[in-house]
Amino acid sequence: MAEILKGSPVATKLTEELTLRCESLKSKGITPTLATLRVGENPGDVSYESSAEKRCGKIGIAVRKIILPIDASPAEITANIRAINADSEIHGLLMFRPLPDKNAEREACMTLSPSKDIDCMTDSSLAGVFTGSGAGYPPCTAQACIELLDHYGIDVAGKNVAVIGRSLVIGRPVAMMLMKRNATITICHSKTRDLPAICRNADILIAAIGRARFVDAGFMSPGQVIIDVGINVDDDGKLCGDVRFEDAEKTVKAVTPVPGGVGAVTTAVLAKHVIESAEHMKE
Repeated sequence: MAEILKGSPVATKLTEELTLRCESLKSKGITPTLATLRVGENPGDVSYESSAEKRCGKIGIAVRKIILPIDASPAEITANIRAINADSEIHGLLMFRPLPDKNAEREACMTLSPSKDIDCMTDSSLAGVFTGSGAGYPPCTAQACIELLDHYGIDVAGKNVAVIGRSLVIGRPVAMMLMKRNATITICHSKTRDLPAICRNADILIAAIGRARFVDAGFMSPGQVIIDVGINVDDDGKLCGDVRFEDAEKTVKAVTPVPGGVGAVTTAVLAKHVIESAEHMKE
């Protein structure tokens, strides 16, 4: 049976470390503060907002919530972002994406100050990830994958890694982050030929395609580690990942569960980026 790579121990350890750093900042008169910007009432956004708020509360990070109607104009969205840019007491912004209006989303990302971009929304932050310069912050979900691998002592150097998904939110950034650690990366997508065979040959498989239970036994091999980034609802209305967990559990070496895997770590990474931003602004 596969080892289950639970996210809770990773998130707990990060939370403990970040609480101490938050207390240190507060002793210097600085309260780390996260602003969240949500447009509409998408259930997934509302759930993540709640989880982020709870995680920040445990650590001592203040949260300022901005909630706009679904028909908010691009001008209204960017006006709020400019106000966040100008507020020296706010150390980072989490904007829930995608926005209903793609043009509004692009304009919002271009407006945000890179110094407050804690979830890799801006071109500047993406450039930092792709060049390996260390500038800015990587996407929280991509960083959560790295935190999980580190926590469980899974060294990626020299390993073959298949990433299913090429989005700028997870697929391409996590590929670049793993490459920086000397992994050999294959980025797969909907046009990839013989996708199951490529995945079977990988030492580590990152599933980030956004399709419920898409990765079955045909994609898996003994000794493999699978990181399931997907958050989906199956035909029975149950939360599930991109991976058929029951197949992975009896086939591979280790696998993250959904729920309780990568998602459990993501809010802790978000909090980490807020603390780091506050520390940098203090300098």
